[in-house]
Amino acid sequence: MSEIKGMLAPDHVMVDLHANCKREALTLLSQKASKLTGIAAETILDTLIAREKLGSTGVGGGVAIPHGKFADLDDMVGIVAKLARPVDFDAVDDQPVDLLFMLLAPESANAMHLKSLSKVARLMRSDEVRAAMRGASSDDALFAIVIEQEKPRAA
Repeated sequence: MSEIKGMLAPDHVMVDLHANCKREALTLLSQKASKLTGIAAETILDTLIAREKLGSTGVGGGVAIPHGKFADLDDMVGIVAKLARPVDFDAVDDQPVDLLFMLLAPESANAMHLKSLSKVARLMRSDEVRAAMRGASSDDALFAIVIEQEKPRAA
């Protein structure tokens, strides 16, 4: 399941998340993911922090795509957050991050994980999408913006 709509639901979205730093943002995302997956928040956070030590998932343009693999997961899970204020994320462009799209993958799903990362990165590269996401004032609005991007475009 590498379709964004297949890994995201309205309750996987958080608008105006209050975090003062990268670790706090990852902690809040981990807590949300724990409620959705049943995996301990500490396990999720430890996995995300370990991944960040390999290189920041701050991909530029105010976006981060934290991700990790988990043995107790059967399907891809996505969580989208818009921070109330941007935080330093050690991003590749040295710009603070205010949009996060976290991906959790089953441990054995290498191809699915990479395909999903690619799809999310492509989505988040769009200036238009990022602007719309930053303008979202509710979880439902942010969810709709992300899901709308997967609909086929008329030629």
